[in-house]
Amino acid sequence: MFKKIEKITPQPGQESVWDYPRPPKLEAVKSPIQIICNGVKIADTKSAYRVLETSHPPVYYLPPADIKMEYLIPASGQSFCEWKGVAQYYTLEVEDKILPKVAWYYSQPTEAFKEIANYVAFYAFPMDGCYVDGEKVTPQPGNFYGGWITSNIVGPFKGESGSWGW
Repeated sequence: MFKKIEKITPQPGQESVWDYPRPPKLEAVKSPIQIICNGVKIADTKSAYRVLETSHPPVYYLPPADIKMEYLIPASGQSFCEWKGVAQYYTLEVEDKILPKVAWYYSQPTEAFKEIANYVAFYAFPMDGCYVDGEKVTPQPGNFYGGWITSNIVGPFKGESGSWGW
């Protein structure tokens, strides 16, 4: 059963994911982005990109130079995105905490997404915190998609119960 889409009207300073394009677009982000896992700041950048796609909160891609890459271990398997290409995965190991396949990247993305080649995206749900401009994000519902929700983003969001067919 599909849930009826009842779009939330954005207030001043907010964005609706229903105004994002399909196919998705890539946008540079100058706001500071941090990721904390097991008490360790594993990423800190002002040079990220975000992917904006209809019905999804933004997915943030961080440059490897601003990530403590020693915590990332290549993981087996891959997946395919019709817009970006073939994704490969990382397992995150921070001291005694091991989080399988919680980050992904595109080594050879499509032409439209070439700027994020080897940039890394992280699922927010298993982290201590992921932050955009100092605000702790809420993970996109469903633990399948990797979007990050902040107070300036309104939905409803793909991944919520009943949204599979959107």
